[in-house]
Amino acid sequence: MEVKKINRNAIYKFLYKHDPISIQEIAHTLNMSLPTVTQNLKELQERDLIIETGLFESTGGRKAKAITYNNLKYAVGLDITRNHVGIVLIDLSGKVIKNIRNQYPFVNSKEYFEGVGNLVRHFIEDCTIESCRILGVGIALPAILSADKQMVNYATVIDFKGGSVKDFSEFIPYPCILSNDANAAGFAELWNEEDIQNVVYLSLNNSVGGSIIISKNIYSGQNQRSGEFGHMTIVQNGRTCYCGQKGCVDVYCSAKVLSDSTNGNISEFFRLLRLNNEPQKALWEEYLTHLVVIINNLRMLYDCNVILGGYAGAYMDEHIEHLRELVCRRNSFEVDGSYLHVCKYKLEATAVGAALQHVESFINNV
Repeated sequence: MEVKKINRNAIYKFLYKHDPISIQEIAHTLNMSLPTVTQNLKELQERDLIIETGLFESTGGRKAKAITYNNLKYAVGLDITRNHVGIVLIDLSGKVIKNIRNQYPFVNSKEYFEGVGNLVRHFIEDCTIESCRILGVGIALPAILSADKQMVNYATVIDFKGGSVKDFSEFIPYPCILSNDANAAGFAELWNEEDIQNVVYLSLNNSVGGSIIISKNIYSGQNQRSGEFGHMTIVQNGRTCYCGQKGCVDVYCSAKVLSDSTNGNISEFFRLLRLNNEPQKALWEEYLTHLVVIINNLRMLYDCNVILGGYAGAYMDEHIEHLRELVCRRNSFEVDGSYLHVCKYKLEATAVGAALQHVESFINNV
């Protein structure tokens, strides 16, 4: 039974990563017999997990059936911030089907969690998705979690230290999983990326964070605190951070540094920057001087690709070549900055990554 389960899962994962493919190609690539593949495909089809999409062109004999996975399961992701709740619905491929963002300030109270539960239920109702097709709800928080991701060990951006997944799951009628917000966003960036194994994700949100991904796995650290790039010191005795220390990255490179000049509107900041408006131009130049130091430090530490994400990172496409030039000048070993990239998820990456935790679990347990 164990071997059968392993074979079934291998076949399903293979179908998940490929376009419609024939039974013969599955058997050949996975080095399985045709009867083994056929029997497992029959079971997967009975469970409504795969479908036949037609026939391939004949190469001389009977036309082969084209088979792919059935993309009819969904997951919900929440991005819990100090002032908002972002919600997304994704399908099995990670594609965003629907997303909304509600202004809903965090309060550590039963009323707040009940309200979040209502937001989730109304959102799913609006999506007109049968509840049996929802795998679960992933909940991303700006917090450091316990190793089992059930409890909140540290939280200053929101007042939730000592909180639990049960606070949310009491009012959400689906399986719930907690995630660190930056780890969730980094996880989303590497989803379905076959050629990238190691990456550092720098989250430039209203608080700076990040994630370290090694061999496609999040490196959590000894105390679940890895990737807290926002609290690296870059200016000795510099400005005071919300954590109480001085000179932290967060003080110099959070998205708020930019958006505070436009009443919290990051899009408006970059619009004015394109027009060479002051004070946006001066703010941007100062912002870049610190950002380049951080990027270079991350490259020196981890020697892998660096991805810029978060509210500010999502606007970096038009500035990436200039940024690459700047980081090159600081690099002791390289003459180009091609290791530096901009996030592919421009909107709700954190919520998507939280939802993908359920998709990954589903795929691994087919």
